[in-house]
Amino acid sequence: MSKIDEGRQTLQRLALLPMFQPHFAWGPLNSFVLLAGIGLTAGALASRGELPPEFAVATGVAALFALGMIHVGRRWDQVLGAMLLVGIALGIAYPGENTIAVVAGLGLSAAVAASVQVVSHWDKAILLRLGEFRGLRGPGLFVMAPFIDRIEAFVDQRVRATDFRAERILTLDTVPLYVDAICFWLVWDAEKAVLELESYQSAVILSAQTALKDAVGKHELADLLSNRQKLGAEIQKALDEKTNAWGITIQSIEITDVVLPEGLEEAMSKRAQAERERQARVILSTAEAEIAGKFAEAAAQYRGNPEALHLRAMNMVYEGIRQRGSMIIVPSSAVETMGLGAISGIAALARGEEPDESDKPDKPGRPTGEGSGQDDD
Repeated sequence: MSKIDEGRQTLQRLALLPMFQPHFAWGPLNSFVLLAGIGLTAGALASRGELPPEFAVATGVAALFALGMIHVGRRWDQVLGAMLLVGIALGIAYPGENTIAVVAGLGLSAAVAASVQVVSHWDKAILLRLGEFRGLRGPGLFVMAPFIDRIEAFVDQRVRATDFRAERILTLDTVPLYVDAICFWLVWDAEKAVLELESYQSAVILSAQTALKDAVGKHELADLLSNRQKLGAEIQKALDEKTNAWGITIQSIEITDVVLPEGLEEAMSKRAQAERERQARVILSTAEAEIAGKFAEAAAQYRGNPEALHLRAMNMVYEGIRQRGSMIIVPSSAVETMGLGAISGIAALARGEEPDESDKPDKPGRPTGEGSGQDDD
């Protein structure tokens, strides 16, 4: 487990402690109601001349302190504590002023502001009154009783994506793996999810890890690598049967990564390379066998038919001379039989070549050779 996951789980455990659980939500509307109440209190005292300027400034500072304290803690006991601290500070600093009225006005404003709650469209609020479940609230605006009502949790009913990991899982053929997956789930019954589980989010993650280990242990490595969707569907079915009683539905499980041991990954790479080389050799030998078969069929066609064989040979020689212009040496018997002299001439004419000067005939009327001259006699 990484340090980030450990820190996340530590924060989740601390948030579950009773002393850290908030009793209500605090937003811009709550701050506005609190400031409006403080303004009304200050206006009422100022109209009667019971709020000197210095005392008014001190009251404003105390109100801001109370606002910050309530916003951070969001608990009824912190509201009482903030009002108590403000009253003590103002009583010590201004003993002769009307401190009780100011503190009462601040306390009433804070209690009313905290009682006004707004729930988002996708949330459900679990309302408890003196520790007893009173129902679900939201979405929208509602008001709860100060100091006796509290919101146990706001449950998000949208589809959630939670990643989890199972370390050192042994497959059916005893191969250790690290498997990463994503779970898509949603809460369809907020009452069951909150009242029957201490932390339904942790329960879903731990149950998904257990289901993943069980499913991987039933498959071999090759089946696991080639059928991830099948494995995910198997885990989703087993996990949904377990979480359905908690008001939670598991929509799908997707295997994102399968980490193999380093030595095994190298061995599988060599095996795959050898398999590809074997397939290449098989394909090459199959092609050679097919070519040999075609040659055998051609030989059967030319057997007993020398004219066809000579025509084929003449065509091959002609194509070789015409396309490449290369020299071909053939036996004299083949020249006489196939008439290759005529073929060579035709090829030369096709290339546009002219005969050599030595091959041109002599001009008529001009004798050549020895003894062709006449005596001067």
